[in-house]
Amino acid sequence: MRVHKRRRISRQKDTTLFNSFVADIPASKAAEIVSVNRKTADRYYSVFREAILIDAIQERLKANLKNGIEVDESYFGPKRVRGKRGRGAGKKIVVLGLLKRQGSVYTQIIRSTEKDEVMPIIKKVVASGSDIYSDGWRSYDALAVYGYNHKKVKHSENEFAREDGTHINGVESYWSWVKRRLAQFNGILKTQFAKHMLESEWRFNHRDKLSADLKRLLRKLS
Repeated sequence: MRVHKRRRISRQKDTTLFNSFVADIPASKAAEIVSVNRKTADRYYSVFREAILIDAIQERLKANLKNGIEVDESYFGPKRVRGKRGRGAGKKIVVLGLLKRQGSVYTQIIRSTEKDEVMPIIKKVVASGSDIYSDGWRSYDALAVYGYNHKKVKHSENEFAREDGTHINGVESYWSWVKRRLAQFNGILKTQFAKHMLESEWRFNHRDKLSADLKRLLRKLS
């Protein structure tokens, strides 16, 4: 997939850089694989990421999740300070996640996990009347009041899944995948964190045809 109309590197190297990005290989390693300058790999990766971010923002404006939605938050950043665990764990960045089972995910950085912070996001993204699964955090107790069919597992009581299908394993698996993915970058500037989260969201939502969808976006930009 050509990034520039004027040929700067061979088509084979161009294709290998694209495939490396699709495979989520860091630019530094891709530069070694393709035998190009690191700045060249960074330049190509920047084009790919810009295309993804533009599309991801447009998709989020149309987000409308229905039924079978799992909600949970996750924490990103420095290792926990001793004595602080879970919600409110020090200086970490808090991200709310809404995952449609067997479908797409919607994430948003939040200031806190309190009801007044999370409920407006859920109401905006999840269709009224939908089944929503959560853990026992008190902020989610308001879901039933707002017309959702709220089902929860009580992690505090070592309950993680019920026979009726109540669990949040899907969104928790998503968080695990994102953290493994971001770990390969060996640290992310706080100013760039939102972009990395957005790219992770897009990659997950297009996981079944990522290469084809990215090529489509690049054609639109060329």
